[in-house]
Amino acid sequence: MRLRLSSALLPLLVLPTLLAAQGGASALVGPDKPYQFTIEDYARAERMLAPTTFPLVSGTASSITWLDDGRAWYRAVTPEGSTFYLVDPVKRTRVPAFDHAALAEALGKATRAPVTAARLPFGSFTLGSDGSVTVVMRNQRWRCLGAARECTSQGELPAVPRNASVSPDSSTAAFIRDHNLWAVNLATGAETQLTTDGIKDFGYATNNAGWVHNDNPVLTWSPDGQRIATFQHDGRGVRDMVLASTTPGAPKLEQWKYPLPGDSVVFRVERVIIDRSAGAPRVLRLQLPPDAHRSTVSDHIACGGEVCDLQWYPDGSHVAFISSSRDHKHAWLRVADATTGAVREVLHEESRTQIGDASLPENLWQVLPASNELIWWSERDNWIQLYLYDLRTGALKNRITSGDGNVTRLVRVDEKARRIWFTMNGHEPGRDPYFAHLYRVGFDGKGLTLLTPEAAHHSVSMSPTGAYFTDTYSTPDTPPTTVLRDAMTGRVVLPLEKGDISRLQAAGWRAPIPITVKARDGQTDLYGLMYVPTTLDSAKKYPIINHIYPGPQTGSVGPRSFIPSRGDNQAVAELGFIVVEIDGMGTPGRTKAFHDYYYGKMQDNTIPDQVAGMQELARRYRFIDIDRAGIWGHSGGGFATASAMFDFPDFFKVGISESGNHDNRVYEDDWGERYQGLMVTAADSAGYVAAANQSRAANLKGKLFLIHGMMDDNVPPYNTQLVVNSLMRANKDFDQIMLPDARHGYGRDSQYIMRRRWDYFVRYLRGDLPPQEYQVGRPQRPAVP
Repeated sequence: MRLRLSSALLPLLVLPTLLAAQGGASALVGPDKPYQFTIEDYARAERMLAPTTFPLVSGTASSITWLDDGRAWYRAVTPEGSTFYLVDPVKRTRVPAFDHAALAEALGKATRAPVTAARLPFGSFTLGSDGSVTVVMRNQRWRCLGAARECTSQGELPAVPRNASVSPDSSTAAFIRDHNLWAVNLATGAETQLTTDGIKDFGYATNNAGWVHNDNPVLTWSPDGQRIATFQHDGRGVRDMVLASTTPGAPKLEQWKYPLPGDSVVFRVERVIIDRSAGAPRVLRLQLPPDAHRSTVSDHIACGGEVCDLQWYPDGSHVAFISSSRDHKHAWLRVADATTGAVREVLHEESRTQIGDASLPENLWQVLPASNELIWWSERDNWIQLYLYDLRTGALKNRITSGDGNVTRLVRVDEKARRIWFTMNGHEPGRDPYFAHLYRVGFDGKGLTLLTPEAAHHSVSMSPTGAYFTDTYSTPDTPPTTVLRDAMTGRVVLPLEKGDISRLQAAGWRAPIPITVKARDGQTDLYGLMYVPTTLDSAKKYPIINHIYPGPQTGSVGPRSFIPSRGDNQAVAELGFIVVEIDGMGTPGRTKAFHDYYYGKMQDNTIPDQVAGMQELARRYRFIDIDRAGIWGHSGGGFATASAMFDFPDFFKVGISESGNHDNRVYEDDWGERYQGLMVTAADSAGYVAAANQSRAANLKGKLFLIHGMMDDNVPPYNTQLVVNSLMRANKDFDQIMLPDARHGYGRDSQYIMRRRWDYFVRYLRGDLPPQEYQVGRPQRPAVP
């Protein structure tokens, strides 16, 4: 349940100042002389990180696995480890899936290695009709049968090539070799070359969007595995990106194709179907010009290894797909004949800004060949709604959903009963608009029924029959509950798990506080989270830090479900700060107008909303010291942090900008061209210049810390160096770390940067002294005098 901030804080406002008795940092906020933080101060903060908090939560359920007979199993986390349960919806039973102790003993004997019943070394299993349990351990399959669960080896798993895509029946794997697509029979090891004319920069199934590039193929198998929908990826003439490693001697160059906004040539894809059904593979080119390397739900054409915006007909006879224009303002739904390559256009959608939503987990459309219909989604009325079209003519038959709220997922489509189950957020008034709920409705738009009534974020899994679904619901400040529900009524059929955070609370953990503040316009509600020290003293003043991600494809807060540790937000709060995350205007999940708020003005970065929200919180809560405001973020958040320091230099005193795309002319083409627009005219170019942080770097007044990985192949490090150059030309003081071997996520350097971030805020926002070279992740003891 969402609490108003004032009531949520009541328990905190009456707490005694426990930390003062402990000699902790929060008791000394605003001292006359700098406080010297100790190792124990930092260790106390570190205990709020995921490695400590996650193991203290039990009563949670893994994703459900539905069986062909209508039953399901899942793994529940217990204080001792985990237990596998078998659920029978018809009998309303939940029982252990097998005798854990007997299975552990049998596996131990068979593998000659210790196996513990509460910590079985596998995450999934297969139940046989004879009562056997088959598991995979150490790359071998073991079948265990009988009351004693005697286990016998079924042999090693088939060798799957690295970076391969496996067919639906698990018999074949497709992979890339020398720019062509190959297939290997996983039972025999026999290889077949599927394409022959792939060449450098014009290869098949190539996984390169500039900002991400690897050897994993991008393709979608037909349901029977006999056909593959993919493309020949045309990077010929596209500019190169180059990075140089830091090594003794000559640096090693890393070079790959990386298009930028405004380039005359960017990636294109020539769509093909590879047919394996008649012996020798045949490559069929679809009869249409090359498509732009674009999709509606990603800044790539790859979605989880498959082709975005593409669906096979159930019988594999046709494939439906969306072609998006380079500027994302047009989208065409097309259907191709898988035997002839003929393509027909079904419908065309257009927008003044951009079509699609990269925050969506999957496509929200589905072809229904049996009835010659199409379920389509659109934001044409300012919300993500569903519509029913004629698949043959492209004519609109009727709306399916209406009113406030965004459809976020198609869970089940029952063509015979003509019902749809889907998740939607923002439809229930008076609730956090980001909470997702499950609904069902008729194809005709009638009979809309809410199936998950609790005011929480719901994650669901529908049974294959459509009769039942599991529902795990939680909020950022309440642990998850998992139940089995009736799919028609939403009635709880069987309770499954209830999250237990008693051990977490006993360790001193405190949940983040949901907040609601007004946007810059003074009218629009914005939602977020606030983190306060666990021993908050309301009579004292605490600097405030904004952890930002400005969008446009996601926001600062992230999931509205329960997560014991959200990055290091609570850890930072333990060092004597108030930390806030606010989803400002320009982020997804609300109306299209809200999402598109700063379309074409990327320098906005929601910063006016962040300032307005922080000021409102300071007026509401006297323990916030609004005169000591800091901000930090990574990637898009790094872009926003520097923007905040340059555009609001009198408000933000300290900023830490990590790996920011400070100038979108030096970031991959799809990001800028989707949200800033094409760079065709002089005015277009002026918009990119205005958004570039280095153009306003001379405004800096506070303390700015710039960090970037020198091998960042997502956001090239030259983005940060452009800002550095402008700061130097303006004779501004700043701090900088360039990580020699780090990619975008920093990898092994992430804990070091986390500690340096803590130090920077402690030193410059609090005015205190951090401990010397504290090491996150390594237990340390205070120095003995």
